[in-house]
Amino acid sequence: MAMTTNGSSSKLIRSFVHRVKSSPATTLTTPRFRSAQRTTINTTATTIFPTPPPTPPTSTVVPDHSRDAIFDFEDTKGLFSSVTTGKLLRSAANLNLAAVEPVVDMGVWVMKSRLMQVGLFREIVLGVIKHTSYEHFVAGADTEETGRTVKKLWESGLRGMLDYGLEHAIDNESCDINTQEFIKTVESTQSLPPSSVSFVVVKITAICPISLLKRVSDLLRWEYKNSSSTNLPWKLKTLPIFSESSPFYHTLEKPSPLTPEEEHDLELAHQRLVKICNKSIESKVPVVIDAEDTSIQPGIDYFTYSAAVMYNNGEKPLIFGTIQAYLKDAGERLYATKKAADQMGLPVGFKLVRGAYMSSEAQLANSLNVESPIHNSIIDTHNCYNDCASFMLDEVSNGPGGLILATHNLESGLLYLYWFLKTDGKLAAQKARNLGIGKDSEKLEFASLYGMAEAMTFGLRNAGFGVSKYLPFGPVDQIMPYLLRRAEENKGLLSSSNLDRQLMMKELKRRMKGYVGQGFEDSERSFKSDAGSIVKLN
Repeated sequence: MAMTTNGSSSKLIRSFVHRVKSSPATTLTTPRFRSAQRTTINTTATTIFPTPPPTPPTSTVVPDHSRDAIFDFEDTKGLFSSVTTGKLLRSAANLNLAAVEPVVDMGVWVMKSRLMQVGLFREIVLGVIKHTSYEHFVAGADTEETGRTVKKLWESGLRGMLDYGLEHAIDNESCDINTQEFIKTVESTQSLPPSSVSFVVVKITAICPISLLKRVSDLLRWEYKNSSSTNLPWKLKTLPIFSESSPFYHTLEKPSPLTPEEEHDLELAHQRLVKICNKSIESKVPVVIDAEDTSIQPGIDYFTYSAAVMYNNGEKPLIFGTIQAYLKDAGERLYATKKAADQMGLPVGFKLVRGAYMSSEAQLANSLNVESPIHNSIIDTHNCYNDCASFMLDEVSNGPGGLILATHNLESGLLYLYWFLKTDGKLAAQKARNLGIGKDSEKLEFASLYGMAEAMTFGLRNAGFGVSKYLPFGPVDQIMPYLLRRAEENKGLLSSSNLDRQLMMKELKRRMKGYVGQGFEDSERSFKSDAGSIVKLN
């Protein structure tokens, strides 16, 4: 929702907190996840917290409960204490520019147009991007620059998740090059402060050709539906990838077996992941594998979970997979994977996100006249996210595993912290500490994109949680696809960036008043000193 009046965001937050505090606790799960719990859980069902009521109009007057909340948005000095005034000015300017939809539309059009093939024009555009959105959303051009960003974050009480900006690979040669870049990224953590890097992010699409991932996904889908008549001789030991509600319309006919050449390429892809994992063990930094669209996600999960079977042991997992909560089958798949891992004695880790392919998924499903794999409403997605988070939080509090709660949307953060984690009248920090999942436990990490949700990030940090920033890095031209996604996501005044902008401007005004006041005080002291000197001379 766009907030158009000064102070309106604070009113909305105070009203939200007030309503949550007065809401009775209920049990709420999405229908499919409830079904999975009924059929597979013999213990007490996970407690889920109530859906938040609608946000009141900005003119509604409510009591000020902000001081009771984990986020004290009134205290901008405390929130932005680790941010220099110069950085605050640049961030506010970039976010304000990203909030102007015509400017964003024009920028996206230019970056996608043929004009970018004209040498001089391309250089000018990339120069403008480098000093605006690139500097705001990207951690650096290489590991050296990114390392400096990590150190600054570490000094401010945050950690970094290193994500080398590699896109889809089409052949083995590019996959080999990308693998070396991932290994260099892991190696770079050794020159940084211990624990300043929480994870290294790996994209399977960068180390396995897309065409092969689609073939593997098709065969895995067909095997799940026709297990008695399907033989996959290349398949390694893995964890559950599908549920009954997963989308299978991508594979309507029986796919042909992998050719000897494809099997060879698949083995090469596995060896690339093995090399990255071995370097991660050596460097003592875990790996989180990103998710993609449903056409290739089964193949990605296969790589992820087969590596987890190979490398995860003890209490803390080395390999983390990603669950996209906007998918209708997310809860069932998460539950099935976790329980299968428990039976095998494996710790598993998940990064929980809402999802990033809503438009393309809906368009494909509509073109095939099938049900969309995406939840029908944002409330269903919120419910699924919180169901998954609640289940995993309870699981890791009593046993092995890890959970990354990734969001850059402040409304989502509020839903989670004020609604989901609120039990017995206690705030999120109290619940997490009671479960033994504090900052030092390394079982729970909050994460948000670099350059976004700064107020939520610093609020979580101040509350004592472990918080990481997702740090994409790479040359300007290579990171362009990522910047395009950031630009398009920021359109429409996302609640996170809107509140960030308001709080940043409030803090800048406070600092300017302080500078002016300090100037007056310095002048007054100087005047008194001069006057005193004159009196003495007389």
